[in-house]
Amino acid sequence: MNLAAPPPAAVPLDTETSNARLMSLDALRGFDMFWILGGDFVMTTAGKLSGGTEQAWTLFGWLASQFRHKEWDGFAFYDLIFPLFVFISGVSVVWSLTKETQLHGRAGALQRIIRRAALLFVLGIFYSGGLSKEWPDIRLLGVLQRIALAYLGAGLIFCLVGPRMKVLTGIIAAVLVGYWALLKFVPIRAIVLDKARLAALAEQAGDSRGAIALATETNPSATRGSRAWTTAEEMFHQTKERTTGQFGPGHNLVNHLDFQFLPGRKYDLFYDPEGILSTLPAVATCLLGVLAGVWLRRDDFCDKWKVIYLLSAGAGALIVGFAWGMSFPIVKKIWTSSFVLVAGGYSALLLAVFYQVVDVWKRRDWCQPLVWIGMNSITIYVASNLLQFRAVAARLVGGDVKKALDTNFAEGVGNLLIVLVGFALIFAFVRFLHQRKIFLRL
Repeated sequence: MNLAAPPPAAVPLDTETSNARLMSLDALRGFDMFWILGGDFVMTTAGKLSGGTEQAWTLFGWLASQFRHKEWDGFAFYDLIFPLFVFISGVSVVWSLTKETQLHGRAGALQRIIRRAALLFVLGIFYSGGLSKEWPDIRLLGVLQRIALAYLGAGLIFCLVGPRMKVLTGIIAAVLVGYWALLKFVPIRAIVLDKARLAALAEQAGDSRGAIALATETNPSATRGSRAWTTAEEMFHQTKERTTGQFGPGHNLVNHLDFQFLPGRKYDLFYDPEGILSTLPAVATCLLGVLAGVWLRRDDFCDKWKVIYLLSAGAGALIVGFAWGMSFPIVKKIWTSSFVLVAGGYSALLLAVFYQVVDVWKRRDWCQPLVWIGMNSITIYVASNLLQFRAVAARLVGGDVKKALDTNFAEGVGNLLIVLVGFALIFAFVRFLHQRKIFLRL
């Protein structure tokens, strides 16, 4: 293989467009980051002020319900935030790697992919606490790590396959169907990885100490030599009965593989929502973004048909995803294939709207703050972890100010003001970076 050769071109490419940044993509990334940085709290607080989040029949009550993750299966707007960012990363792959290949050849593009993925992965471990605690209380997989691995997989595929839409579509289909087949047909132990159920099994086996440990330890995976973890392993390996086609929490192939093979601290005690096997369909999510990016770069279709294609593809993905979800549940925590299609469908619809408004109609004044965030998304994500903008805002309008607002207006208004001031600090920070052309380029 000639590493210096550019990727094979299967569709006409617009060189000028491929090298220019899409402001709509930066704005959409900023829109996504807005909710990650605390925009969800604005909506949930508004829901409470309008009568409580449980009153879903009110407008704000329904909106507030959309900013809570589904406990397991189902789909709310808040479940879109993470896969939307992965999708956007895929769109960006087309622009960045095309330019990198033109400048430094395929070898340079491959180096960029590996370097950026490695830096993002390490940054993700740092974000989760780094090495501040002793092993095994260190989380190896998380949000940034998943973005890194999805980018790595999608970037390598795009670099080697090129913008051949049929091939990319075939790869996505193969990944989604293959993932479904693994979860559907690979036998797993007939045991649910749940503290209460494991404790009951331990009690039945006469291990009262293990049952008590399971009931009392906060996170068994984070403690060296944990009695609860040892007991869970004993109950797991003593289970001889096998079952297939299970998609419930703690009772599916994805969670069982994490329990057996993922070292370090697990976010959900015995398994992780960004675990090992579920990284595979996350690559497919990123490839859906690559597919959208390839389409937007074509020069044999006008902007009108680009938007129509994105809207049509998004609607089609939603129909197939929700239909598939009737037999293969839509579950974010194990990133099911139906979840990939539903999240990808909504992502394509949002991209179409932003592209039409920002890049076709050139209506851009409204989205400048989002662009500031979008062009420094990783920077502000990590900075919010270190600087704690909301905590700084509480120093300015907390205490008596918050108490006065809660007393004289409504409970929660004080917290709402703290969040808004926190966002003002965030916007001031990213505007400062943007004005001085300071961008984190991994």
